[in-house]
Amino acid sequence: MPWREAAACVDDELMTTAQNHWDVRLEITEDADHCEVVAHLDTGDRSLSGLGRSRRNPADPAVPQVGEELATARALHDLAHHLSQDAWRMIEEFSRS
Repeated sequence: MPWREAAACVDDELMTTAQNHWDVRLEITEDADHCEVVAHLDTGDRSLSGLGRSRRNPADPAVPQVGEELATARALHDLAHHLSQDAWRMIEEFSRS
């Protein structure tokens, strides 16, 4: 059976989509040569954080935006890692039940 036919057989009540709103807040702290970013995720029922840091090489020109972007990317990557670990932990808990 083609997927369109199968989808037509599904009850409309099962096709409703849940909508969630998650907030990510970035805390940026920097000086002339260092930048630190903490990314905070609030899902409504739990909170997670990720940390990212960058350091300017003394031989490089002072371009704060580069350090901010790199530290932010690292913080979001760390946050994604924590979020994945949290999801896998929940999957393991549910699979034991």
